[in-house]
Amino acid sequence: MRMTNQDNKIRVGIIGFGVAGEFFHGAFLAADPGYEIVGIVTRSQERAARADSLGPVVQTVDELLALAPDLVVVASPPNVHREHALAALAAGADVVVDKPFAPNVDDARAIIEAAKGHGRLLTVFQNRRFDRDFVTLKRLAVEGVVGDVHTFESRFEWWKPEVDESWKSTTSADDGGGILLDLGPHLVDQAIELLGPVTNVRSATVRRLRDGATADDDAFIELEHASGAVSRLTMSALAGSMGQRFRLAGSRGILTIDGLDEQENSLRTGGARPSDPGFRSDSRRLQFSAGEQEDDLRLDEGSYADFYGALATAIRYGADVPVSPDDALVVLRILETVREQARR
Repeated sequence: MRMTNQDNKIRVGIIGFGVAGEFFHGAFLAADPGYEIVGIVTRSQERAARADSLGPVVQTVDELLALAPDLVVVASPPNVHREHALAALAAGADVVVDKPFAPNVDDARAIIEAAKGHGRLLTVFQNRRFDRDFVTLKRLAVEGVVGDVHTFESRFEWWKPEVDESWKSTTSADDGGGILLDLGPHLVDQAIELLGPVTNVRSATVRRLRDGATADDDAFIELEHASGAVSRLTMSALAGSMGQRFRLAGSRGILTIDGLDEQENSLRTGGARPSDPGFRSDSRRLQFSAGEQEDDLRLDEGSYADFYGALATAIRYGADVPVSPDDALVVLRILETVREQARR
């Protein structure tokens, strides 16, 4: 039974309060009047002090599920996504799983089947679909600004020469660690959203470059799409200077942009809130070039809050979830193929 009274708040619990739980889920859920955070699972005293400002803190998943939330957000490390998602679904909650959906296709498939079996909604938090530069790029591509697209280049890089103690750095690739499963789900999902289905992994390089790295920290993927277009996706933790974020080339010209969407940085380092005036805007510009012609284009407004707005509509009225778990399963299959091809 779906909620039909729009005045009723959706009672939500969050499992995990790391970067994802705090900034990508907690911040947006707390700012949305359609949701009420009824519990946040974290055992860290430091994180609990910050989580307490958003909602009650509990120590275990069982304690959270005893509160009978309508929705559970699984923002724990990926090696326990299956365990936590299955428990939430069995308890009668709809579920959001942060990316990567799971460390492998088998775990992802088990979660999808459980959601169907329990008759609950399931979606995956592919927040980069809601990056303002990507939203604008996709709209302009549909409008034919660059003509027939033949090449899409996407880079997500940073400079982290030292291996830290985070789970992303210390977890093996088999358990969901490494940059391929950290950034790969974003880049592959965006490429499919923009260019359509992938027919072939043309090239794949997955490397471990930093001393002491447990899992991969540098990767390149070249994908061929059914449209005939090619996407080239680069991710690295050892890039001293980030290359252009997007390059979308077609028969009429090219669209390019530098830098990353500003939402994450403004939340994590600038102290911004999703409800702040101007939060939906981004100061960067897309550049369209065709020979001597050059035009700067403003980015469309947008926010990761749009994900939770669409999810609320799905929960209340039975609309489609903002990201199909089947889409996330397709992405995981591609990433498994990439890893196997890189090994060979």
